[in-house]
Amino acid sequence: MTATAVKAMGLVKWFGEGDVKTYAVRDVSFEAYFGEMLYIVGPSGSGKTTLLSMISGILRPDDGSVLVDNKMIWSLSNDQIADFRLKSVGFVFQDYHLFPRLTTAENVAIPLILRRENWDNAIKTAKEYLEIVGLKERAELTPRKLSGGEQQRVAIARAIAGRPDILIFDEPTASLDGDTGRKIVDFIKKDVLNDRRCIIIVTHDGRIYEYADRIMQMEDGRISGTEQGAPHEE
Repeated sequence: MTATAVKAMGLVKWFGEGDVKTYAVRDVSFEAYFGEMLYIVGPSGSGKTTLLSMISGILRPDDGSVLVDNKMIWSLSNDQIADFRLKSVGFVFQDYHLFPRLTTAENVAIPLILRRENWDNAIKTAKEYLEIVGLKERAELTPRKLSGGEQQRVAIARAIAGRPDILIFDEPTASLDGDTGRKIVDFIKKDVLNDRRCIIIVTHDGRIYEYADRIMQMEDGRISGTEQGAPHEE
């Protein structure tokens, strides 16, 4: 049986109070598994990004709980949650969040530096991960000299450099053309996913649905359905 990587139980999140109180997520429960690429899809405003934030330790739910890799994360102290995010979760944001004044290698080394690894060793490791994503020759460039697809791969390299068990992508192809987007997701599926890693992707890009192992639909803050992904032809 495949081990559970993430288990969300009755998650609720609202914003505002009284007459302006708005529910972003309403009583959401689901499981994601190691070795799986799970997509969360749905229209804008359906609660996808809010759900991601709660299962990754960024946004505290108003109700419910989250078990990630056997840790009840919202029972931890703030310092423990920060440590959990640093060591267990890699988050690739829609706009990459690269530091414009740092080189590509320095951007990738950030999670290693935050873990107090030696600077020279961190840069060496960062370059190894850049080679994995096909950007070995871009190590000394700053992000503004890279294409959108290359910046996305830098963000992926940074996320996996910390060797997290859970990788979360928020709209990974939103700023990419169709061909580049498919290449990025194909790379994630073939070279980043493994038996001890779970990948969760929020997207509304139907062009990459074929890569999903499962697709979970959200609407109005709730899960409206789940289906198996289509087999992907190599």
